[in-house]
Amino acid sequence: MTTLHVIAHSPFGDNRLSSCLRLLGPEDALLLCGDAVHALQPGSTPQRALQAAAIGPRLFVLDEDLQARAISTDLAKAVDYAAFVGLSLHYDKVNTWL
Repeated sequence: MTTLHVIAHSPFGDNRLSSCLRLLGPEDALLLCGDAVHALQPGSTPQRALQAAAIGPRLFVLDEDLQARAISTDLAKAVDYAAFVGLSLHYDKVNTWL
């Protein structure tokens, strides 16, 4: 069963991102939104963890949140809300890390 994992909290305040990366299945995907997009800051520990996880095309980020925080990245595919809905329908379940 495939899962879309959604994280919205900053990776600098807790360990949600590292916990998620440990549990991520080979066909699961990860969507960063809200303050979680700070994980994509170049040179940061969370960004290195995402690179090491080698998620590749299964790493997504809400474009609106990237723009609001003036972050640019090639590590994740930027999506809009319509694509977010599409992702949630594509995967068997959605796990939001509250």
